[in-house]
Amino acid sequence: MVYITSWDDFVEKSVQLFRADPEKTRYGMKYRHCDGKLVLKVTDDRECIKFKTDQAQDAKKMEKLNNIFFTLMARGPEADISEVSGKDQVEAQPAKKGRGRKQ
Repeated sequence: MVYITSWDDFVEKSVQLFRADPEKTRYGMKYRHCDGKLVLKVTDDRECIKFKTDQAQDAKKMEKLNNIFFTLMARGPEADISEVSGKDQVEAQPAKKGRGRKQ
């Protein structure tokens, strides 16, 4: 097990690990409330990489990593992940009107 200190290195290596063997790669996370620590783990049973943090701002980074993995799993390991963002980019729906008069 290797703890990686840089978030960008962790994301890059975990995507490489998934693309090398998507059938065997697993991604897991563990949060310990008493310590306030979040540990992310990516493994394919031969190589295991981990990232540990206690910063609340890294939760948004974790959400983006989840979206990257969802994209790779749904579209295939060769999918372009440069367009993946932290929030879903859904078109704005028109606001529903109340029960008043029709205009």
